[in-house]
Amino acid sequence: MVCPNGRPAGCAAGCVLAGRAELPTAGCIDSQTVRAGETVSAAACGYDAGKKLKGQKRHVVVDTLGLLLCVMVTAASVQDRDAAHPVLALLREKFSTIGLVWADGGDAGRLVTWAGQVLGLAVTIVKRSDGLSGFVVLPRRWVVERTFAWLVRHRRLARELAGVPPPGRWGDPPPLPVLSSPDRRGKVLQLLAAQSWRAWKGSELAAILGIENVNSFRVQLSQWSHQGSINKIGPALYGPMPGST
Repeated sequence: MVCPNGRPAGCAAGCVLAGRAELPTAGCIDSQTVRAGETVSAAACGYDAGKKLKGQKRHVVVDTLGLLLCVMVTAASVQDRDAAHPVLALLREKFSTIGLVWADGGDAGRLVTWAGQVLGLAVTIVKRSDGLSGFVVLPRRWVVERTFAWLVRHRRLARELAGVPPPGRWGDPPPLPVLSSPDRRGKVLQLLAAQSWRAWKGSELAAILGIENVNSFRVQLSQWSHQGSINKIGPALYGPMPGST
């Protein structure tokens, strides 16, 4: 799973040159199934029954110019709506200025409600009319389709030079709150309340609190959740990772 700490400085400059604000306010989410390369293990691949293709699936969010904001790679068998939850959570973590995301019909339903209530994102579904045939340019969604075309056309997407640091990034995650609670459960509640949109993992909470026995801490989190002491634990704490069976 990959999500940049913000776009490269060149992308931000490109937005300014195009007459847009440097910080994005809207985006478009979509996925593309591609055949996996020889270096990709069988465990990381899957079969996309809809596209009848075995390989991997890249889930991306782009801005209104088609520049990448967030990327996640899963097995091709992962459904779009399942991957959209962690992708949108990462998008909210990195870009607090975004308030609107366009998506296709596969993301309709509970995802729209969840994104609005938990992340504060308005997800608008852009559907293809059943009466249309052949290739049709859909409003807003054509931008992310063009980005996929760029990725396919330019297979060698990035190359790091030895000894050259990566370009500067912006959009660092917000600082953690001061944990004033005297007990462990109170500290967890403070973290969840401060960043309720974040898909917290048990290992992340354990690292912040300085807990070495992560498995025992996960059991404690589960007990608190069942007791009703914690009601904001997201699926990322215990749910399967994208690509797992």
